[in-house]
Amino acid sequence: MRRFNIGIASITTVAALSFAAILAFSAAASAQSGPGNPALPTYNPALPTPQGLPSHPSQNLASTQPANQPIANDSSYRLGPGDQLHITVFGQQDMTNNYQIDGAGMLAFPLIGRVHAGGLTAAQLQQTITSKLSPDYIRHPSVSVEVLNYRPFYILGEVNKPGAYPYVSGMTVINAAALAGGFTYRAKDDNFHIKRVEGGKHVELDAGDDTPVRPGDVITIPERFF
Repeated sequence: MRRFNIGIASITTVAALSFAAILAFSAAASAQSGPGNPALPTYNPALPTPQGLPSHPSQNLASTQPANQPIANDSSYRLGPGDQLHITVFGQQDMTNNYQIDGAGMLAFPLIGRVHAGGLTAAQLQQTITSKLSPDYIRHPSVSVEVLNYRPFYILGEVNKPGAYPYVSGMTVINAAALAGGFTYRAKDDNFHIKRVEGGKHVELDAGDDTPVRPGDVITIPERFF
């Protein structure tokens, strides 16, 4: 009789534990299916994502600026040797192309030959090409001139990598020095010299860290005296 009572008690205990487990499982499933449960993690777009990836997979981190897209033009900018231009003659695909101004400030253009471009603004060159095409070659031509790439600037003297570098719109002398590998230990880093062409004349001026650089500038970093 004692063994019989122990067996019944064991069966009762197992059944109770099984029933408790079933109830616990059902409660957990019900909690997960309930909306807005604060115990469950929710997506927060304000939180940073791993390795700086965008929070939305469809977002494109690549630049939306196409290659060789004309840069923002300064209407007063004077063209010079090394400038790369995109010239469009509407309705004339054979003449629409990229062109570069040579060392003499000249531009070779179909039909009209060499055109003097150095010292002109983009609008003035546009008018020059238009007047040369009309009326002998094209009636009422429509011409557009845009600057693709400015001519390089030059940095000499006490920098680690002197030479010519591509111009970037808005750059200053300190930016130029950084591109050239920074100053040497001998550099006088508080006063610089810039040679440039203004109004067809060569001028030289003193400059500081925040002095704007122009295409074609020759920057000299002097040596300091101990």
